[in-house]
Amino acid sequence: MQKRNLGAFGPEVSPLGLGCMGMSTNYGQPEDEQAMIALIRAAVDQGITFFDTAETYGPFTNEELVGKALAPVRDQVIIATKFGFEFDPETLERRGLNSRPEHICASVDSSLRRLRTDYIDLLYQHRVDPEVPIEDVAGTVKELIDNGKVRHFGLSEAAAENIRRAHAVQQVAAIQSEYSLWARDPEAEILPLCEELGIGFVPWSPLGQGFLTGTISAGTSFASSDVRSWFPRFTPEAREANQPIVDILDQLAALKSATPLRSRSRGSLPRSLGSFPFQVLAGSPVWTRTSGPPRSSSPAMICASSTPPPLASRSKAPEAQAGKAIYSPRLGPPLSSESNRRLADSAERRQGGAGETGAAASAARERALSTADGRRPRWPS
Repeated sequence: MQKRNLGAFGPEVSPLGLGCMGMSTNYGQPEDEQAMIALIRAAVDQGITFFDTAETYGPFTNEELVGKALAPVRDQVIIATKFGFEFDPETLERRGLNSRPEHICASVDSSLRRLRTDYIDLLYQHRVDPEVPIEDVAGTVKELIDNGKVRHFGLSEAAAENIRRAHAVQQVAAIQSEYSLWARDPEAEILPLCEELGIGFVPWSPLGQGFLTGTISAGTSFASSDVRSWFPRFTPEAREANQPIVDILDQLAALKSATPLRSRSRGSLPRSLGSFPFQVLAGSPVWTRTSGPPRSSSPAMICASSTPPPLASRSKAPEAQAGKAIYSPRLGPPLSSESNRRLADSAERRQGGAGETGAAASAARERALSTADGRRPRWPS
């Protein structure tokens, strides 16, 4: 797998990354640790070098998982983690935001221990703390970079003004925000700002927390420990009304002889703006399970060969057939039939030609299985 720079100031990464949150929290009960270690290492074997975690995932257990899995190849991968919350020392429940300088330093030291490393490649502020000036946050991370504990600075779900102010103190390497075909908020301000300042953009949930994979229907149920059980856009009515988006993507996949997941992921893959690629897929809750809704997965599985289900098997409510869609307030107005058509046209332009086949695909897979020095990593037994 080819690599590219994450923005003008960030590290060199694979164009696909693996968001590891769902292995430990937020999408039902945590998965078996050894199985998840094997999954992470399988991603490395496929050429993935960019891995995303955070102290709040678990909390703490996801960083420990990532640290165990990647310790044997630490010098071959890029690890991103995040700070910004305070936790009750006894219950481990989140007690709110905390980006005070002394708390940032303590969080970084703890993350380093859990990740089994002496440096963090990319350190995000998980959420902007309104009680702490963003300049103080950026200045603290700058000191951590000068001390060798951190290599690059990022912000997650930050507003444009905060990005500008932070960037003036310490170059921001990457912005991480939700971005997909049904959550396009960053297009208004954040993506143009990233292009202007040379900042990399890392979309989380580029497949709509599994909905855009076509494996979730109005009848899908979620465990109480799954955040989708209480997200407005995952009510049965919203899923049924938004089904036309999935149908459009299925049709595009059939037109391009591509797998359904390939057709979804192409929209979030890097494209060049100026002299740098600004989109990198970092989190992909699309793991195919034997039962239950999809969870987090290695992006190598996104392009696995499969046959799209026949569109006739999809059942749609009358309002869905009319092109109406229900969104949570932050996602904007419902899609009209004309909006659906424009969405299809835009997605098809991004889709490009069909994927590699035959000998070319075999060669690409073999390249993906090689590390930078041409050898597959030797994992401990």
